[in-house]
Formats: sequence, structure tokens, C-alpha cells
Amino acid sequence: MIIHCLGRTILPKLNKACYVIRTLTFLKSPELLRMVYFSYFHSIMSYGIIFWGNSHHSVNIFKIQKRIIRIITNSNRYDTCRPLFKQLRILPLPSQYIFSILIFVVTNKKLFQLNSQVHNIHTRYNDNLHLLSTGLTLVQKGVAYSACKIYNHLPPQIKKIQII
Repeated sequence: MIIHCLGRTILPKLNKACYVIRTLTFLKSPELLRMVYFSYFHSIMSYGIIFWGNSHHSVNIFKIQKRIIRIITNSNRYDTCRPLFKQLRILPLPSQYIFSILIFVVTNKKLFQLNSQVHNIHTRYNDNLHLLSTGLTLVQKGVAYSACKIYNHLPPQIKKIQII
């Protein structure tokens, strides 16, 4: 339901944010435009990203984000955005989705089971989150399954870091 409503609610808001940033280019200050980006576009984009970040709408949202990055840096529409994201210190949508999922896992670790809690065999994957075996794409695109897969790809030394 959330993903179905996403196209009708978030996309028009993000397009309006793009328009606002384009009309504010007379400021000629990338720092001010970056502040407007974070206060307007980024707050809308990041709301509920763990639920819709791997949906087909994320491609359109990423295109809008790249358009805004080009507007802020006054770049050509055919220029690559990778160095522009680095220059502005803004996470691209896929990276923001991964970051949000990892923050969700770390803050809600009690909701997930480790492999060591499921079986008593000592393996190198004991610190990984337990993935339920399923063949349903709907389950595999869900938050819990995606969160486990992304978290399990982290190096072991990063998994052991405790956040206070």
C-alpha cells in the first residue's frame, strides 16, 4: 500500500522542491542551495525510505535528485553526478537507502536473530543476521529481509562496533 501511494504523494512534492531550488539559483551560492536541498528535498526524500527505497519509484526519485544536484552545481544535464555528489557531500539515493537500513538494524537489533541464536554450530557466519529462506519476491523486497542482507555484507569489524 505504501509503495502504491508513493508515486502519487512523494514524486509531486519532490518535483516542487526541484522547482524551488531552480528558482533560487539567482542566489549563486551553492552553500545556500545545499541548505535548501537538505531542508526541503532531503527531508521529503528520506521520510520512510526504508519502506520504499528498493521499489521501482526509487529510479524516478534518483533522477530528480540528480537533476537537483546539477542545478545546485550549475552543471550540464549530461555531466556525470558522481563527483558532484562528493563535492556537495550529499549521499545519492541508493547510498541513503543503505545507510537508513543499517541505522534501522543497529537501533533495533533486538528484532533480529543472529545465526548463533538459531543453531549451536560455530561457523564464521555466527555474527550474521539469520535470513529466513523464502522464494517470494514480496518477502525479499521487504524491510526485514533487505535489512538482513545488507547488514550481513558488512565486514565483521564494523558489525562489532557498539553504538551508545
